[in-house]
Amino acid sequence: MTAKSDRHRPSTAICHILYRLDYGGLENGLVNLINRLPDDRYTHAIVCLTDATAFRERIVRDDVQVFSMGKGPGNDPRLHLRVWRLLRRLRPDIVHVRNLPTIEMLLPARLAGARNVVYGEHGLDVRELGERARRYRRLRRWCHPLVDRYVAVSRDLGGWLRRQVGVPEDRLTVIYNGVDARRFQPRQGEGPTHLPPGFAPADAIVYGAVGRLESIKDQVTLARAFVALVQRSPDLRARARLVIVGDGSLRAQIEDILTDGGVRDLAWLPGFRDDLPEFYRSFDVFVLPSRREGISNTALEAMASGLPVIATDVGGNPEVVADGETGSLVPPADPSALAHAMHAYAAQPALAPTLGAAGRQRALQTFSLDAMLGAYDRLYSGMTRQLEGNMVASSRALAGGAEAHGQHLSRRADQS
Repeated sequence: MTAKSDRHRPSTAICHILYRLDYGGLENGLVNLINRLPDDRYTHAIVCLTDATAFRERIVRDDVQVFSMGKGPGNDPRLHLRVWRLLRRLRPDIVHVRNLPTIEMLLPARLAGARNVVYGEHGLDVRELGERARRYRRLRRWCHPLVDRYVAVSRDLGGWLRRQVGVPEDRLTVIYNGVDARRFQPRQGEGPTHLPPGFAPADAIVYGAVGRLESIKDQVTLARAFVALVQRSPDLRARARLVIVGDGSLRAQIEDILTDGGVRDLAWLPGFRDDLPEFYRSFDVFVLPSRREGISNTALEAMASGLPVIATDVGGNPEVVADGETGSLVPPADPSALAHAMHAYAAQPALAPTLGAAGRQRALQTFSLDAMLGAYDRLYSGMTRQLEGNMVASSRALAGGAEAHGQHLSRRADQS
């Protein structure tokens, strides 16, 4: 009976608001969600406060509208008006705002008539690790009345929202990111296949990283750790290789560190790439040196690809990486500790495949894409049903009030 009624229920229109549609974990998770949720039950629109890059081509549905609002640097007072007008035109059933740079759009969403508003916390911005952290926590508290449901992608972030921002337990849901284990699979056969000719010898150990070259991801520490690794163990110059996939404002600094350390020829920085599954299958060890993380999509992709993960012991990383079982946890911003962890995999050749196999099993069991989709489906459909129930109750109350008023008028007429 339930399945039949679901088929005849009108589709739920969701408007996703994010800062920019570009390469990144948040954006990758959003695209997975849009591509995989049932298209007969959900329609989607994406509002980018700045713009959308070629990353939008990863959306396989042809009915998804993407709007670029053209926000420039600094404050843009008219941005709120543009978003309000767009939402008034779209009339979505649910507005889902993601991360701090879009939090100010909660007010235009409410003023535009949105009755279901979700705020998603995917990871703290680097600005929130400094002296302005208190200001941003206060901003989040002010926004409490505008949010119906909060979503955190890790227990760590959920606890932070409860303790530091005061989000009530009954309005908070933790939904782990999910990884497509069919797309990301372990290497078949011997040796890396997706590296430049002559870059890596047959017995190489390739350390790989994927992410934006920005301070929150801290590949600067990874570059310094790689220099320290080779300087401490000169014999590794013949085998150790470093690949950092991604781009950003710190690229020149990373290249300078590698050059000054005498290992620039042992590293490859190919920029942003769309062929990530092949890159993972060319790595032996994945390294995540972030200063802060929610639940890292790249770590999950690496685990699904059968790689051990060396990650910093921050944010949601300990929820992903089981230290000593699927990889290693190290302190953040500590090149020496990171180099030590990297050396362990070079010194023990059997360690990487053993921990990598365990990591894939953990990815399949705990971070499946189906589990993530099911959780968001329950969240969205539950909010829609609650709204429908409230509307029915309000209609019945109005009808009951009108009937009672009519009876009252009738009695007065009889008395007269």
